[in-house]
Amino acid sequence: MAETRAVSAYTLGTGDQLRINVYGHQDLSGEFEVDGTGAVSLPLVGQVDALGLTTPQLESKIVEKLDGDYILNPRVSVEVTNYRPYYVLGEVGSPGEYPYSSGLTVLNAVAAAGGFTYRAKKNVVFIKSADSNKEVAYRLDTSTAVKPGDTLRIEERIF
Repeated sequence: MAETRAVSAYTLGTGDQLRINVYGHQDLSGEFEVDGTGAVSLPLVGQVDALGLTTPQLESKIVEKLDGDYILNPRVSVEVTNYRPYYVLGEVGSPGEYPYSSGLTVLNAVAAAGGFTYRAKKNVVFIKSADSNKEVAYRLDTSTAVKPGDTLRIEERIF
């Protein structure tokens, strides 16, 4: 019936806020956002595709663009300062949009949304990932992970 969902490496998506540091070059460092096209607009190099990349992969891509033409041996760090939100729908106290925090589980997300209503089905959760059009049923327990951009739906139980 329902499957388990494990935590995997975080990949960047639209709406993520990033702090990018190019060591020794304050004019190239700063706060940036992954825009609607999945790119980050940086000084000197312009648009850099970030959608679906991990932070180390984005660091490598920026180093590649800066190396040689602009800076000799650039050192770059990328840090996510604000994750895109997740959404909770259905049989919870306060359905809506909530800020993501690292290590979030389905039970934590339901608690943030005001807990279950008395009609809630408490053994399964339906999750639609930001990068998918399909809703998948998962076991509702402490090990089911929530990712940024996910939409969680708590179903109504049948009496």
